[in-house]
Amino acid sequence: MRVIYMAKNKASCIGGLRYLLEKGVEVAAVVAPPKDDPSMGGRSLAEFAKSRGLRLATDQELYDALEGKPSPVPKSALENVDFVISFLFWKRIRAPLIRLPKFGCVNFHPAPLPDFRGVGGYNVAICEGFPQWGASVHFVDEALDTGDIIRVERFPIDQEAETALSLDRKTQNVLLGMFRDFVDHAVRGEKFPRMKQGPGRYVKKEEFEALRKIGAHEDAASIGRKIRAFWYPPYPGATIEVDGKAYTLVDEKMMKKIGEMVHKED
Repeated sequence: MRVIYMAKNKASCIGGLRYLLEKGVEVAAVVAPPKDDPSMGGRSLAEFAKSRGLRLATDQELYDALEGKPSPVPKSALENVDFVISFLFWKRIRAPLIRLPKFGCVNFHPAPLPDFRGVGGYNVAICEGFPQWGASVHFVDEALDTGDIIRVERFPIDQEAETALSLDRKTQNVLLGMFRDFVDHAVRGEKFPRMKQGPGRYVKKEEFEALRKIGAHEDAASIGRKIRAFWYPPYPGATIEVDGKAYTLVDEKMMKKIGEMVHKED
């Protein structure tokens, strides 16, 4: 099996690439985040790929090669690709890359589909008190997170204690398990189910930013949920505005967690 792997700097994403190599899958190219982009996570997918002697490329270099434009990636290197795999890839994948692989372009999405497309799902799930969350594997089409579903796995979450950080970690573990299962089936040449999606929900940037803000008349329970929903250090959390300036809020539980983190580093 031959694939192109596109992913973030997450432990689960590095684990996915490691598993491909363990299973003897040929990786034609790896598209990884730039080193200086902190929003992509702390561990370096690019460094791991380099250590395994894999070809690194940007998505634009792949598009240029496929379209016959000058590119450091020869078009011949992209022949006979069975799957293009997106594991938390941060950009929309478009043609001709979608149409390149023999069996399809597949995305590993950190939310249940079609319930939540795009980003911001963790935050909404906590703010709205969801009893469960999930992760999805689906084929990629021209729109965002709307392609046929291969599999959705749901799991319970703690409505009273979950934070964006803890929910992200749980979801990454589930996604990595789904990824390994996908690879196992793919290397055996098995076909995957394709289930059409129904209507879904997108969280727009404006909605996301509005959700982060704490209003003057919100009750303690609502404020607590928002603090947990946006707890993902070092990124800004839930905010309150005073004299036109936004301040991130934490509660006693969050302060204890910060203290634990500091003591571990000492």
